[in-house]
Amino acid sequence: MEFPLTPAEWSLATGVLLVCAIIQGSIGFGVGLLGAPLLFLINPQLVPAPVIIVGMVLPMMILVRDWRGVQFSDVGWALPGTLTGTALGAALLGRISADGLSLLFGSLVLLGVAISSVGYVPALRPRNIVAAGGLSGFMATTTSIGGPPLALAFQTVHGQRLRGTLSAVFFPGGILALAALYTVGRFGLTELLAGLSLLPAITAGFWISGYTARMLDRRWLRPVLLVFSALAGLAAIVGALSP
Repeated sequence: MEFPLTPAEWSLATGVLLVCAIIQGSIGFGVGLLGAPLLFLINPQLVPAPVIIVGMVLPMMILVRDWRGVQFSDVGWALPGTLTGTALGAALLGRISADGLSLLFGSLVLLGVAISSVGYVPALRPRNIVAAGGLSGFMATTTSIGGPPLALAFQTVHGQRLRGTLSAVFFPGGILALAALYTVGRFGLTELLAGLSLLPAITAGFWISGYTARMLDRRWLRPVLLVFSALAGLAAIVGALSP
């Protein structure tokens, strides 16, 4: 079986994920919201399954470290919503055309940017957690960007509880998304090889972020990243609508 990426595509994807991993390790996000739309423009095969694979590395490491902070009642509300959203996302992907996928992807990227930018603080209630989990599962399965809805729902939570609880949702959520994508023919050996080949960039980026976290200014970097993510999402939409 041939490797799904050309050397140029793999080099570009590795560079993008290295930078995004450094950013996420420094300010808290970047791999999904910024990395996914850029990787989609490099090669649509990189989204969603390969990005989900590389995006599961950090939650797995955080969960091992911060498992004592996991609020299992919150996880218990979030995962059923995640499962439902994942199933709906996979069902849609099984029926959508390539242009339709580009349009959907670009639109959900813009939604992710909007959620990340909003100042609204919802109450941390079971129904809100279920709803956030559902939207997160849907967005993760279709675009690999599942973080913003849950980050919005849990923005009043801090420290070990936040890291542990969200990781306890994101890691099994990623497994559910990959399983659902497999059932609709969107995850196989091709996507697995692509994802595994990009893992060194993620691990190297997170290691480097330990030295860069204090140097990167969240106040100006966050809005810049949101703008770039939005532009990449718009590029996907334009590509889908172009004759």
